[in-house]
Amino acid sequence: MAKKITQKTKTPMPCQDPVERSHNFEEVALGYSEAMAVAEANRCIDCKNSPCIKGCPVEIDIPRFLTQVAGGDFRGAFHTLSDRNLLPAICGRVCPQEDQCECECTLGKKFDAVAIGRLERFVADWAAAEGLDPEFDRAEPTGHKVAIVGSGPAGLTAAAELARKGHAVTVFEALHKPGGVLIYGIPEFRLPKDIVAREVHALEKLGVEIKTNHIIGRTFTVDELFTELGYEAVFIGTGAGLPHFPNIPGVNLVGVYSANEYLTRSNLMKGYKFPESDTPMIRSRRVAVIGGGNTAMDAVRTAKRLGAEHAYLVYRRTRLEMPARAEEIDHAEEEGIEIIMLAAPVGILGDDRGRVRSMRCQRMELGEPDSSGRRSPVPIPGSEFDLDVEVVVFAVGQGANPLIHDTTPDLHVNKWGNIVADTKTGATEKKGVFAGGDIVTGGATVISAMGAGRRAARAIDEYLQSGDTDWAV
Repeated sequence: MAKKITQKTKTPMPCQDPVERSHNFEEVALGYSEAMAVAEANRCIDCKNSPCIKGCPVEIDIPRFLTQVAGGDFRGAFHTLSDRNLLPAICGRVCPQEDQCECECTLGKKFDAVAIGRLERFVADWAAAEGLDPEFDRAEPTGHKVAIVGSGPAGLTAAAELARKGHAVTVFEALHKPGGVLIYGIPEFRLPKDIVAREVHALEKLGVEIKTNHIIGRTFTVDELFTELGYEAVFIGTGAGLPHFPNIPGVNLVGVYSANEYLTRSNLMKGYKFPESDTPMIRSRRVAVIGGGNTAMDAVRTAKRLGAEHAYLVYRRTRLEMPARAEEIDHAEEEGIEIIMLAAPVGILGDDRGRVRSMRCQRMELGEPDSSGRRSPVPIPGSEFDLDVEVVVFAVGQGANPLIHDTTPDLHVNKWGNIVADTKTGATEKKGVFAGGDIVTGGATVISAMGAGRRAARAIDEYLQSGDTDWAV
């Protein structure tokens, strides 16, 4: 029988004061106390069908997890989490649970859903404070070797699953630190990098070897991973890191960035600490970020913390259509981010030194829905206006880096440059090569990439154990 509802709304998440946090890079959300976590977990009504599990891409036993938290069994809850997810502290912070497990929560049909993501973060942080490592059932060594290309969420998850199945796994990362988008793309105030390092270290304890500064397509090709290094299967999880710029005048002016470069300078290379770090960051009184997703939110909130008096977010639709998490939009507004809806840039104007001095925008109105289901923005003639800015950051989508495809001619890609792979197995047309995450789907979420890595790992294990030579799309 379902429990009686005693608390209709989520237990609020303690946060830094907005004025204070807009000037520092410390984590915004402070996390639940033990009492808060127990109270929130007790909101679960123990519904019969457990739809929350269906909403979890990595298939965590959420009802069991919530029951353990509600009873104060945080150790047991941690082991329930880590049985399916090696990155719980990361997922608890950055995954859009409101569109996944919490979206399916029965309680959420009438009241606030149970705050599953916040509880995941609490349990992972509690375990770290207690010095606990995940406890895995690990198979005996199989003698098989697997190469993972890319150390983002998809690659790390695939590596963990394959290591648990007894395979020798090596992760090849192009950058000098592992973590992929978790390291270069998501700011410290949303995801502290020591948490990423801690969860990557747990992977190394499983026996996974991580080789940084290895660019597959340059250091080795995919074919050389098989022929020269002796790997029997390869998983490609290189993400979507190729920036897109609109075809408008002025995008080559000094002061125009892709969000990828802007955030990489700040996050991976610690540009926000300059001159303590070696990487300079351009600091401006007026910054405009173009886009409405989480990456755009990260960039504009970074600009504010770098000292911008006016940090503008320019988005061509309305808040209703914004793909960013509602929580991140709320945090941005609390921090003084100035959001300009229904506007899009049509040109960037420069001074006599070739530097940005303003951005010309045009007002929009919403027309009919497009293929995404959102209403399309339609320009309003004669509605142009200039926004005085010195830095413009474009966060309008990213594509696949063509390096691996260019050096692996028998690896099929679609018209957007994404690798064609089976959605259930990650198998590609090339024997022994599997792929998953943003390199297949285009830009998506951390947890969806992890789900793809998990599914591909199962398929790779079956491929290696069976000796089947017909694994292909």
